[in-house]
Amino acid sequence: MNRVSPLVPIVALGIAMLACSENPTPTDPGTPPDVTPSARASAGAAGTYVILYKGTAVPADAAETVAGAGGTLVARYDAIGVAIARSTSSSFAAAIGKDKRVEGASATAGVATRMTEELREAKPLPAGTPAPGDDPFSVYQWDMVQIHAPEARAIDGGSPSVVVGDIDTGIHFTHPDLAPNVDFANSVSCLGGVANPDPAAWADDNGHGTHTAGTIAAARNGIGIVGVAPNVKVAAIKAATSAGFFFPEAVICAFMWAGSHHLDVTNNSYFADPWLFNCRNDPEQRAIWKAEQRAIRYAMQQGVTVVAALINENQDLSKRNIDGISPDDGPPLTREVTNACVVIPVEIPGVIGVSANGPSRQKSFYSNYGVGVVQVVAPGGDFPFQTEDPFAGLVLSTFPGGYALSEGTSMASPHVAGVAALAISAHGTMSPGKLQALITRTADPVACPPEPFNPGGFFPATCQGGVGYNGFYGPGQVNALAVVSE
Repeated sequence: MNRVSPLVPIVALGIAMLACSENPTPTDPGTPPDVTPSARASAGAAGTYVILYKGTAVPADAAETVAGAGGTLVARYDAIGVAIARSTSSSFAAAIGKDKRVEGASATAGVATRMTEELREAKPLPAGTPAPGDDPFSVYQWDMVQIHAPEARAIDGGSPSVVVGDIDTGIHFTHPDLAPNVDFANSVSCLGGVANPDPAAWADDNGHGTHTAGTIAAARNGIGIVGVAPNVKVAAIKAATSAGFFFPEAVICAFMWAGSHHLDVTNNSYFADPWLFNCRNDPEQRAIWKAEQRAIRYAMQQGVTVVAALINENQDLSKRNIDGISPDDGPPLTREVTNACVVIPVEIPGVIGVSANGPSRQKSFYSNYGVGVVQVVAPGGDFPFQTEDPFAGLVLSTFPGGYALSEGTSMASPHVAGVAALAISAHGTMSPGKLQALITRTADPVACPPEPFNPGGFFPATCQGGVGYNGFYGPGQVNALAVVSE
């Protein structure tokens, strides 16, 4: 899911810690937190629209035609034929749709937020510096041990010339474990569909992005934890509101930014709101689905490796499913979805889809799965089913004001993004396809668990396939050491 449940403070490790979980209770992983839904576009209220043009470019007179339909052009992406507009007219989509060059137009519910922070200067480590040791709280990083990250870091801790774009809620860039590695030049807020490089705009006002960033690149500096690739740079690409909503205009902007700035990797620990499954045969969703697909493909064409979480509904994404949580910015409408519907970005071809496991290396109770969808599995945590010790079953990472424990496929995906960054650091720039092949080829095979698989009696799932590839784990668990050593 995109949002994190209310935080429960605990005291441990000699500091004030925060425990959080993407799954509010072990008996109901899909229950959303109590948040105020954002309003959809209506007469008198400014709404945001994604306009999908039939061609691969935005017409030169787009601003004029948008104005004629009762709107204002906010952003144009000529490389993919997509524009973002704002309008107070409830008939805007129908009006702009009369333009024969427009394939479709859909309203979104994006909300822009800002947060002010002071900059803190920090010096990066030189290129090629190994990072074999541990920081004070690394004893609780079972997840890093499980993917052989410490051994990999002893060979190559990553290069500062490698940049991972964390498309998330922003980054708390003054955090002492992240400050040395934050790439200010490539960080941006995409809220509202417009790129804003002001650090006050892309600062984290949720915490989710700071947590994923720490797993990727927390520095080895004698403080807190160590990330998978502690010497690489991480760029905040803020695409979520403070409530954790990733709306289409921000997602499109984020991938266009990553592609145009030639970032090496992006981590995507979310699904693109407001629909869990985006259906190309649904008139309202088609324009959004195709516009996001074009943006993701653009980024990959520019050499960006896209890593994404499979999300936390314990559903087989290769089968027919029931979507009972969308749209998540208003009252949900239960609907059956088919293979014409996909979770974005993880089901876009070429994206590295990551499922989650726990300390026993079995599928986490919440993790989605499916043959053809999972490219690799990584630690996301599984508490309390695989262990009753939160420090041995949840993923510890950075958080505004300290550190936090959490579980979810959101926690699994950044492990793989960090390994991808180590691979580029060790072997040089490579195409997304070649990098995906390296990660899957070096994964540790994991067999399907004995049937029936049903943690706690609440989360039944069926694993299809064998040791070489199956729907729970793909080819197996990501192995940082094997990736760096090959």
